[in-house]
Amino acid sequence: MIEINLVPDVKQELIKAQRVRATVISFSIIIGIAAVAAVTLLAIYAYAFQGIRSASLDTEISKQSGELSKVTDLSKTLTIQNQLTKISQLRDDIKINSRVFDVIGAIIPPSPNEVQISNLLIDSTAGTITIEGQAANSYAAVEVLKKTIEGANVTYTLDEEQQTVQLASDVTTGDTSYGEDSSGAKVLRFTLSFVYAPELFSTLSENASVSIGTSGNATDSFLGVPNSVFVDRAKDLEGEG
Repeated sequence: MIEINLVPDVKQELIKAQRVRATVISFSIIIGIAAVAAVTLLAIYAYAFQGIRSASLDTEISKQSGELSKVTDLSKTLTIQNQLTKISQLRDDIKINSRVFDVIGAIIPPSPNEVQISNLLIDSTAGTITIEGQAANSYAAVEVLKKTIEGANVTYTLDEEQQTVQLASDVTTGDTSYGEDSSGAKVLRFTLSFVYAPELFSTLSENASVSIGTSGNATDSFLGVPNSVFVDRAKDLEGEG
């Protein structure tokens, strides 16, 4: 039996390459669909399931607390006295410190007065926020940052009514000195602190947002805070303190 191959080798290679391409495209589409599905499921879990679970746990805590409070002479059987009456207060005293990213997104001045943050400290006991950072535009940028913080407001909802309070009071600038950043450029290192409004991190303040004059609303600004805002603290200049 004699077989005659009427398809040239080049044509066969082309057909083989087309099959490989089709296979790769198919797998890419499948992987892309799987990735989108995974992201969607994670988003649903993070924003929907967690919120529902948190509300459910709060309801369960209130329910169990109510049932325990009905027990006769319960206070006599408790090892730690008077704790039952403080459950709701302890829950209300929880702080939502993640809102500090809203503050950062709102108070960082635009170019040429932008600043970079090397350290940020929230002292919930004293009710203060301390910022250590550096500015390429020297004292002018620090002054703009200070004025921006002084003009910031916190808007929130309490008992279905919108409220607005001033973000900060007692805004003070601490130690300042010149240094070099990671690129060798001369920058002004500074420390700035202020007393923040208690409503900023309170769980009772719903839909809290930070606004600066006409700069607009900074809600969810964590998603828009660039990584370049956070840097290592600048080094000392040689020959300077």
